[in-house]
Amino acid sequence: MANLPPSHYLDSGQLGEDLVAKWLESTGWVILHRRFACRWGEIDIIAQNPGSPEEQRGKGAEADNSSLRTQNSALSEKLQGGSPSGQTSVNQHCILTFVEVKTRKLGSWDAGGRSAITLQKQVKISRTAGIFLAEYPEKADYICRFDVAIVSCQRSLQGTRSKVPQEALASSSIAGYQFYLQEYIPAAFDVLIDS
Repeated sequence: MANLPPSHYLDSGQLGEDLVAKWLESTGWVILHRRFACRWGEIDIIAQNPGSPEEQRGKGAEADNSSLRTQNSALSEKLQGGSPSGQTSVNQHCILTFVEVKTRKLGSWDAGGRSAITLQKQVKISRTAGIFLAEYPEKADYICRFDVAIVSCQRSLQGTRSKVPQEALASSSIAGYQFYLQEYIPAAFDVLIDS
Protein backbone atom coordinates (compact mmCIF):
# COMPACT_ATOMS: atom_id res chain seq x y z
CA MET A 1 0.00 0.00 0.00
CA ALA A 2 1.40 3.40 -0.96
CA ASN A 3 1.98 6.08 1.64
CA LEU A 4 -0.52 8.91 1.55
CA PRO A 5 0.81 12.42 0.85
CA PRO A 6 1.32 14.71 3.88
CA SER A 7 -1.60 16.87 2.70
CA HIS A 8 -3.88 13.90 3.42
CA TYR A 9 -3.21 14.01 7.17
CA LEU A 10 -4.84 16.35 9.64
CA ASP A 11 -2.45 19.08 10.86
CA SER A 12 -3.67 19.16 14.45
CA GLY A 13 -0.99 21.67 15.44
CA GLN A 14 -2.19 24.17 12.85
CA LEU A 15 -5.83 23.62 13.82
CA GLY A 16 -4.99 24.11 17.51
CA GLU A 17 -3.23 27.37 16.63
CA ASP A 18 -6.28 28.44 14.59
CA LEU A 19 -8.52 27.90 17.62
CA VAL A 20 -6.20 29.90 19.91
CA ALA A 21 -5.88 32.74 17.37
CA LYS A 22 -9.68 33.00 17.05
CA TRP A 23 -10.05 32.97 20.84
CA LEU A 24 -7.42 35.70 21.24
CA GLU A 25 -9.17 37.85 18.62
CA SER A 26 -12.51 37.34 20.40
CA THR A 27 -10.94 38.70 23.61
CA GLY A 28 -9.58 41.86 21.95
CA TRP A 29 -6.13 40.80 20.75
CA VAL A 30 -4.85 41.59 17.27
CA ILE A 31 -2.89 38.77 15.62
CA LEU A 32 0.31 40.21 14.13
CA HIS A 33 1.96 37.00 12.95
CA ARG A 34 1.39 33.28 12.76
CA ARG A 35 4.35 30.89 12.75
CA PHE A 36 6.99 33.63 12.80
CA ALA A 37 10.26 31.82 12.05
CA CYS A 38 13.94 32.62 12.11
CA ARG A 39 17.14 30.64 12.57
CA TRP A 40 16.50 30.30 16.32
CA GLY A 41 13.06 28.76 15.98
CA GLU A 42 9.41 29.57 15.52
CA ILE A 43 6.74 31.37 17.49
CA ASP A 44 3.24 30.04 16.89
CA ILE A 45 1.33 33.30 17.44
CA ILE A 46 2.39 36.88 18.06
CA ALA A 47 -0.45 39.09 19.22
CA GLN A 48 -0.90 42.65 20.45
CA ASN A 49 -3.42 44.14 22.84
CA PRO A 50 -3.41 47.95 22.85
CA GLY A 51 -5.24 48.33 26.17
CA SER A 52 -3.99 49.87 29.39
CA PRO A 53 -2.46 47.64 32.10
CA GLU A 54 -5.64 48.05 34.18
CA GLU A 55 -7.76 46.75 31.28
CA GLN A 56 -5.40 43.81 30.86
CA ARG A 57 -5.78 42.81 34.51
CA GLY A 58 -9.56 42.93 34.03
CA LYS A 59 -9.25 40.51 31.10
CA GLY A 60 -7.44 37.88 33.14
CA ALA A 61 -3.80 38.71 32.43
CA GLU A 62 -2.42 38.33 35.92
CA ALA A 63 1.21 39.05 35.13
CA ASP A 64 3.01 41.78 37.04
CA ASN A 65 3.22 44.51 34.41
CA SER A 66 6.02 46.39 36.15
CA SER A 67 8.13 43.23 36.06
CA LEU A 68 7.27 42.71 32.40
CA ARG A 69 8.15 46.34 31.63
CA THR A 70 11.54 45.93 33.38
CA GLN A 71 12.26 42.73 31.48
CA ASN A 72 11.20 44.31 28.21
CA SER A 73 13.49 47.31 28.84
CA ALA A 74 16.37 44.91 29.39
CA LEU A 75 15.43 43.06 26.20
CA SER A 76 15.30 46.34 24.26
CA GLU A 77 18.65 47.40 25.70
CA LYS A 78 20.27 44.16 24.56
CA LEU A 79 18.78 44.50 21.07
CA GLN A 80 19.66 48.15 20.64
CA GLY A 81 23.09 47.97 22.25
CA GLY A 82 22.36 50.87 24.57
CA SER A 83 20.05 51.88 27.32
CA PRO A 84 16.35 52.31 26.66
CA SER A 85 14.97 55.83 26.74
CA GLY A 86 13.40 56.86 30.00
CA GLN A 87 10.43 58.38 28.22
CA THR A 88 6.99 56.98 28.90
CA SER A 89 5.22 56.05 25.71
CA VAL A 90 1.70 55.08 24.77
CA ASN A 91 3.28 51.85 23.53
CA GLN A 92 4.26 50.94 27.09
CA HIS A 93 0.57 50.29 27.69
CA CYS A 94 0.42 47.89 24.76
CA ILE A 95 1.11 44.25 25.45
CA LEU A 96 2.85 42.07 22.93
CA THR A 97 2.52 38.36 23.58
CA PHE A 98 4.49 35.51 22.07
CA VAL A 99 2.25 32.45 22.30
CA GLU A 100 3.42 28.84 22.25
CA VAL A 101 0.51 26.52 21.42
CA LYS A 102 0.63 22.86 22.41
CA THR A 103 -2.03 20.64 20.84
CA ARG A 104 -2.24 17.10 22.16
CA LYS A 105 -4.62 14.17 22.27
CA LEU A 106 -6.26 13.62 25.64
CA GLY A 107 -4.06 11.61 27.97
CA SER A 108 -0.81 12.50 26.19
CA TRP A 109 2.49 11.47 27.74
CA ASP A 110 3.70 15.05 28.22
CA ALA A 111 0.89 16.46 30.38
CA GLY A 112 -1.00 17.97 27.44
CA GLY A 113 2.16 19.63 26.15
CA ARG A 114 3.18 21.34 29.39
CA SER A 115 6.28 19.14 29.75
CA ALA A 116 7.42 20.15 26.26
CA ILE A 117 7.98 23.76 27.38
CA THR A 118 11.52 23.07 28.58
CA LEU A 119 14.06 25.72 29.50
CA GLN A 120 15.75 25.09 26.14
CA LYS A 121 12.43 25.68 24.33
CA GLN A 122 11.88 28.87 26.34
CA VAL A 123 15.31 30.20 25.34
CA LYS A 124 14.61 29.43 21.66
CA ILE A 125 11.29 31.27 21.81
CA SER A 126 12.91 34.19 23.63
CA ARG A 127 15.65 34.49 21.02
CA THR A 128 13.07 34.32 18.24
CA ALA A 129 11.11 37.08 20.01
CA GLY A 130 14.30 39.15 20.03
CA ILE A 131 14.62 38.73 16.26
CA PHE A 132 10.98 39.79 15.87
CA LEU A 133 11.58 42.93 17.96
CA ALA A 134 14.71 43.72 15.94
CA GLU A 135 12.66 43.48 12.72
CA TYR A 136 9.87 45.62 14.23
CA PRO A 137 11.70 48.17 16.42
CA GLU A 138 8.54 50.27 16.77
CA LYS A 139 7.27 47.50 19.09
CA ALA A 140 10.45 47.32 21.21
CA ASP A 141 9.00 49.43 24.03
CA TYR A 142 5.81 47.37 24.33
CA ILE A 143 5.31 45.24 27.41
CA CYS A 144 6.28 41.73 26.27
CA ARG A 145 5.33 38.38 27.71
CA PHE A 146 5.43 34.71 26.77
CA ASP A 147 2.14 32.82 27.01
CA VAL A 148 1.32 29.14 26.61
CA ALA A 149 -1.95 27.73 25.26
CA ILE A 150 -2.89 24.10 25.91
CA VAL A 151 -5.28 22.61 23.35
CA SER A 152 -6.69 19.10 23.52
CA CYS A 153 -7.80 17.17 20.46
CA GLN A 154 -10.05 14.14 20.24
CA ARG A 155 -11.74 12.28 17.46
CA SER A 156 -15.51 12.82 17.32
CA LEU A 157 -17.54 9.66 17.28
CA GLN A 158 -19.86 9.35 14.29
CA GLY A 159 -23.47 10.05 15.12
CA THR A 160 -22.76 11.44 18.58
CA ARG A 161 -22.51 15.01 19.64
CA SER A 162 -19.45 15.80 21.73
CA LYS A 163 -19.95 17.80 24.89
CA VAL A 164 -17.63 20.74 25.40
CA PRO A 165 -15.81 20.32 28.71
CA GLN A 166 -16.89 22.99 31.18
CA GLU A 167 -13.32 24.15 31.70
CA ALA A 168 -12.70 24.73 27.97
CA LEU A 169 -12.18 28.38 27.02
CA ALA A 170 -13.07 27.71 23.38
CA SER A 171 -13.78 24.80 21.07
CA SER A 172 -14.04 23.91 17.42
CA SER A 173 -14.95 20.88 15.37
CA ILE A 174 -13.10 20.12 12.15
CA ALA A 175 -12.88 17.02 9.96
CA GLY A 176 -14.23 14.66 12.59
CA TYR A 177 -12.10 16.06 15.43
CA GLN A 178 -12.94 18.24 18.43
CA PHE A 179 -10.43 20.83 19.63
CA TYR A 180 -10.67 22.40 23.08
CA LEU A 181 -8.64 25.31 24.41
CA GLN A 182 -8.15 23.80 27.85
CA GLU A 183 -5.85 26.36 29.40
CA TYR A 184 -4.31 29.71 28.55
CA ILE A 185 -1.35 30.67 30.72
CA PRO A 186 -0.35 34.35 30.52
CA ALA A 187 3.31 35.11 31.31
CA ALA A 188 4.04 31.38 31.52
CA PHE A 189 7.77 31.95 31.41
CA ASP A 190 10.10 34.89 31.49
CA VAL A 191 13.45 34.29 29.81
CA LEU A 192 15.68 37.10 28.59
CA ILE A 193 17.79 36.82 25.46
CA ASP A 194 21.38 35.72 26.02
CA SER A 195 23.89 37.93 24.26
